[in-house]
Amino acid sequence: MSRLWKKYRFLIARRFTQILILLLYIGANVWGWKILQGNLSSSLFLETIPLADPYAVLQIFAAGSLVAIDALIGAILITLFYSLVGGRAFCSWVCPINMVTDLANYLRRKLNLDKFEKKWWASRNVRYWVMGLSFIISFLIGTAAFEMVSPISITHRGLIFGMGFGWAAIVTIFLFDLFILKNGWCGHICPLGGFYSVIGKYNLVRVSHNQPNCTLCMRCKEVCPEKEVLYMVGKKSQVVDMGECTLCGRCIEVCDDDALNFSLHYFAKKGEKDES
Repeated sequence: MSRLWKKYRFLIARRFTQILILLLYIGANVWGWKILQGNLSSSLFLETIPLADPYAVLQIFAAGSLVAIDALIGAILITLFYSLVGGRAFCSWVCPINMVTDLANYLRRKLNLDKFEKKWWASRNVRYWVMGLSFIISFLIGTAAFEMVSPISITHRGLIFGMGFGWAAIVTIFLFDLFILKNGWCGHICPLGGFYSVIGKYNLVRVSHNQPNCTLCMRCKEVCPEKEVLYMVGKKSQVVDMGECTLCGRCIEVCDDDALNFSLHYFAKKGEKDES
């Protein structure tokens, strides 16, 4: 039992967090709970603290619209949290689409579909182009462009208020990630993931690699949705220094050598200097 917990502790914690957040939103709509009201775009925590998606707020600014002061405060709070602490943790600990893409990724490995990956190769920088394009389109049409078509918003609102087209978004992303491109949505296309990669580049919580313990089994890269961030594995002791890391912890769970762990950026950096 302890071995099973060690292998899946972060996965269990992530699913618990994702489902709890969804339950709190649903509870506010269905049963009138006052803990977390609204949706991922705009929320109110404990009827006092505003929370807002900073990427959506920037699109509203680009569209030339005024932003309510509570939405602006909420966007600043979320930005500070993910830039200082969480990085891209939103993608693996909060976003409901993550459960869909994780399932697709798991089935790809089990069905050995990764051998077709090169046929459908696409740059991971596409998400940054989509992010930039969303601001341009928002400016041109006068509304938040990505929010109109975002599978994340559609799915989340659907789970809270009734699915409707939410099922279509879920099925489309699942099939895309399963048959066309590994980690296609989250790892290549989603501009929200790209946004959090940018603001989380210098966040405090990092995955740290201890090279002397590494036996080059490469299980970490097999499960990592952003395997390019583990470029140092087997080469040198170093913290992951790329904002694309989602802090999902799967690389830590599958490593039997205890070569990967979570650490605070400052202290990990200090340890690397001391070793050298």
